[in-house]
Amino acid sequence: MAKKQIEIVVPTDWSAITLRKYLEMQVDLKQYEGEGDAVLATMFYHLCGLTPEIMFKLDTETFLTIKSDLVKFVGNTDVPLVRSFFRNGIEYGFHPNLSKIEYGAYVDMCKYVGDGISEDWSKVMAILYRPITKKIGKMYEVANYTGEEEYDWFLDLGMDVHFGAWFFFTHLSMDLLKGILNSLETSPEIPPNIKRILRESGEVIQQLSL
Repeated sequence: MAKKQIEIVVPTDWSAITLRKYLEMQVDLKQYEGEGDAVLATMFYHLCGLTPEIMFKLDTETFLTIKSDLVKFVGNTDVPLVRSFFRNGIEYGFHPNLSKIEYGAYVDMCKYVGDGISEDWSKVMAILYRPITKKIGKMYEVANYTGEEEYDWFLDLGMDVHFGAWFFFTHLSMDLLKGILNSLETSPEIPPNIKRILRESGEVIQQLSL
């Protein structure tokens, strides 16, 4: 019987993986947590399109090469922020000044941001990225927040955009937190016991934010 040739494409850029596919993979990875072969099969299937049946038929050299490439790939998620992109002829931009974001948008973001990039992340992205209404050079303004933004289409957007926004948002939050804690530490009118409590609470918050 003639051997069947198949083409195996190992992703090298997160733009090739949509949020929808990423979330599906996370569900399966959580289900098979601690089961080495099942975890590998899940990664091979969601990232390379290889079924477990095909994976176990690969020769050892090919299998180990793909495994090594995937481990390196999934470990590289700290990608730069994508400030703007086009969709259906409309340019969307990351909010240019999060310190001045609408209060309603802030409240909704706090409601949707959970443990990392989860099923509600597309709603956060619809808050962070909005149609650009005015642009001069690299400066731009985005549409006002209405609370009725469409968010489902973010599921089909590449993870390079999602990871870039996530790390920018979390790094900014960490910087703001550290700034607040440092300010309180150097303020003479704050009692020492209050500063100790804030410092300890801050350490917990920072750990939970990673």
